[in-house]
Amino acid sequence: MPSPVTSLHQPTATATHTSPHSHPARVDTTGEKKLTVLESHGYYLGKTIGSGSYATVRVAHSERHDGNVAVKIVSKFTAPADYLKKFLPREIEVVKGLKHTNLIRFLQAIETTHRVYIVMEYAENGSLLDIIRRDSYIDENRARRWFRQLVEAVDYCHERGVVHRDIKCENLLMDNGYNIKLSDFGFARGHLKPKNGQLPYSETFCGSYAYASPEILRGIPYQPQQSDIWSMGVVLYAMVFGRLPFDDANYNLLLKQVSNKVTFPREPKVTATCRTLITRILAPLKARIKINGIRNDSWYNYVPGEKPGSSRETSQESEGGYQLGGILAPDNFTPNLLTKQQLKAGAIPRDKTRGPSTDEETPIGLQMPDDANVDSDPPYQHENKIKKYSQRN
Repeated sequence: MPSPVTSLHQPTATATHTSPHSHPARVDTTGEKKLTVLESHGYYLGKTIGSGSYATVRVAHSERHDGNVAVKIVSKFTAPADYLKKFLPREIEVVKGLKHTNLIRFLQAIETTHRVYIVMEYAENGSLLDIIRRDSYIDENRARRWFRQLVEAVDYCHERGVVHRDIKCENLLMDNGYNIKLSDFGFARGHLKPKNGQLPYSETFCGSYAYASPEILRGIPYQPQQSDIWSMGVVLYAMVFGRLPFDDANYNLLLKQVSNKVTFPREPKVTATCRTLITRILAPLKARIKINGIRNDSWYNYVPGEKPGSSRETSQESEGGYQLGGILAPDNFTPNLLTKQQLKAGAIPRDKTRGPSTDEETPIGLQMPDDANVDSDPPYQHENKIKKYSQRN
């Protein structure tokens, strides 16, 4: 029986800062206003909505977009080299070509000598994780709506050869209409369309342990599209039960749990059709349902007020075996899974003796989505695009 996972119900810290409009332009010694790099692009920073060891996310008011945006500010001094050389350029390259109603929209990337600024759509209602913590669990009607939106977003990405590789409740943000917005493409990869009918494999094991598929946890080459689907199943379970299906505190226990058929708690009450869909998703690779199968599922397509059928439930419950086989790893073994926590651990500590940054730097590059209106930008912004590094797997 899965045990409650405290990470779903730990309170989050609330930042208290001034509004985006309360940041005046800086004044130099001559008394003239001196714009920061972001202000020169029409962005006026406001409150901090997230921070880590090498990046901060702040709300900003945008003149161009006539509203608020989110700005991820990455310090080149503290960020791990692997992140700067591999994951950050890949993230920007991937997201600038994506545009879907259920994806956080990439707006701009500005690189200076000291920082990289990623400007994105702002989702003002927090994350799915926040809502689960607030409500304890999500009723099936809301869960179905949000899961459909997640499926639409992931299917859109997969059709374009993009895999996310870090789908989890924290990365599902909510806009002002409480619609799902898939965010944080820091572990994403592009150019992974099927070749000769076969999905390509990946050997970069990344993500979060509690959401990772069995093949990732076993450290074998995996099909990232299928691993994304597994993570979607964990999200659905977390929504309707208010807890995670697998305990990631101990690797051997985690591997044993994901190697067997998923179990469900007695409470809250969840319909058999929903549990059946979760079972079909959280299954070994050969038996795991694909996105087309999810779209044809009875729970997925259920309309409130209709009487759900039972014959389909029975046939789906009996599909396939769930034992992956193999010998459990020794007690001291853990897979080499690259997590965001590991990246943060590789960051260089901030120099606390340095004063606050004035952002008075010279931009050395900028990228915008392919369909952006570049005519509204100063001429120098497109002379040098942000540096591209090797995108080895």
